[in-house]
Amino acid sequence: MSVNRALAALTLVAYVTLPLGSAKYETLVLPTLLTGLVYAAIAIAGFPWVQKHGRVHAIAYVCVQLPLGFTLFSLSGAAVGAVLLLVVLVCHTVLLLRVRVAFGVAVLIPLIHLPMAPMDGLREGLGTLAVMVFAAVVTELIVREKRARDELAEAHERLRDHAAQAEQLATIQERNRLARDIHDGLGHHLTVVQMMLQAARAVIGTGDTERADGMLAKAQDQSREALAEVRRSVSALREPRSEPLADALRALTEEASAAGVPTGLEVKGTARDTRVEVEESLFRAAQEGLTNVRKHARAQAATVVLDYAGADRVRLEVRDDGLGLTRDSPPDKGFGLVGLRERVAGLGGRVSVDSAEGQGLTLTVEVPG
Repeated sequence: MSVNRALAALTLVAYVTLPLGSAKYETLVLPTLLTGLVYAAIAIAGFPWVQKHGRVHAIAYVCVQLPLGFTLFSLSGAAVGAVLLLVVLVCHTVLLLRVRVAFGVAVLIPLIHLPMAPMDGLREGLGTLAVMVFAAVVTELIVREKRARDELAEAHERLRDHAAQAEQLATIQERNRLARDIHDGLGHHLTVVQMMLQAARAVIGTGDTERADGMLAKAQDQSREALAEVRRSVSALREPRSEPLADALRALTEEASAAGVPTGLEVKGTARDTRVEVEESLFRAAQEGLTNVRKHARAQAATVVLDYAGADRVRLEVRDDGLGLTRDSPPDKGFGLVGLRERVAGLGGRVSVDSAEGQGLTLTVEVPG
């Protein structure tokens, strides 16, 4: 620590200057230098060790150094070096204990002037007190500044970690979004293509080539749409739909009807402008619902309901009269509903599936709008 090195250097300088200004240097030079050497050795070598061993050792350190400092001050005849060594002790006390304890030590140190004449002792004592308090304040400011730097560095490190986590989360969210778009868009179109091709093969056997050709043309249109979905997903560019949601749903129900499941559309309330992501999620919900109807429900008919009746919410329902859910087909089975729940949850909405075995199924999506 740089503060420790600075105080060690100050201790050496103070020890070297002990003879300067000492009235008793000629008579007490050896005791002064020996006492100063013990004090300096403890301050330089002992202090770092005490820092690592807790409060009890810190208190013991102060209790040993303070009497040594008083003795050294007396032996040296109030030498400047002795005062500097006591300054080091005050600084060490701030580093080891609280600054309030250091102020207590700073108040005790001027008592070394008691043997002097009253006015001289008062004058010297006030001067010493001012020096000690100043040393304690400066050391505390240095400690706080270092602590603030350490906390700032730690905060920067946490910020870097959070930024890395946010980047990773954004990447995962984008992957999930692309996966949902591929499933909802491409999966829907390929399901329609499959249904159209199956129907066309059945019609070809009857010799109705005109009807078969119409079904193949619709399958071709659907494959073209599927290719467009792939291009948008790969390029990660989701363009907002230019047509109103009701019109897009109407086209979707017509596709479902043409694929073999008669599907109607009901619009309740007055249509209003909603966010692009809301309309996209509702459209994808209808896609997912109708895809599941065609693949699993064995339904005779289906209905899509777009409800604007709520003041601050839009609801979409996909109903069918098919088999409904069974024990082998829980509502969260498959990626489609999981992805739909993730998409809708991101908008603050909810998804529910209501069904009884053999009584059809209703997929409901509500989002703020």
